[in-house]
Amino acid sequence: MIRRVKFVGIPVKDQDRALAFYRDKLGFKVGTDQPMGTQRWIELKIPGAETDVVLFTPNGQEDRVGTFFNGSFWCDDVRKSHAELKSRGVEFTGDPREEPWGTFATFKDSEGNELVLSSK
Repeated sequence: MIRRVKFVGIPVKDQDRALAFYRDKLGFKVGTDQPMGTQRWIELKIPGAETDVVLFTPNGQEDRVGTFFNGSFWCDDVRKSHAELKSRGVEFTGDPREEPWGTFATFKDSEGNELVLSSK
């Protein structure tokens, strides 16, 4: 039966620009980067995580680029990660906020996608 999520896809317009952002600013590692049709299949590994991130936009779904990613990247300390990522040039939409379910901050990737960074 199903045991885990293998990867999540993040739609991107410019794969080279997105790859540089996720690799250089967020610290993800390239697992696969190979041709796939008119694009490339770029699968990134998050150190210590089982789920990968894929920078790929299926044909006909280009309008998803620059929207809200319905998921969350987990870290041990949002405030510390927020400060470090901000120093690397990551654009946040605001300062970290605490909610009953945990602390979070929203940031934008190189393609304008909004992503959540959270911790308990």
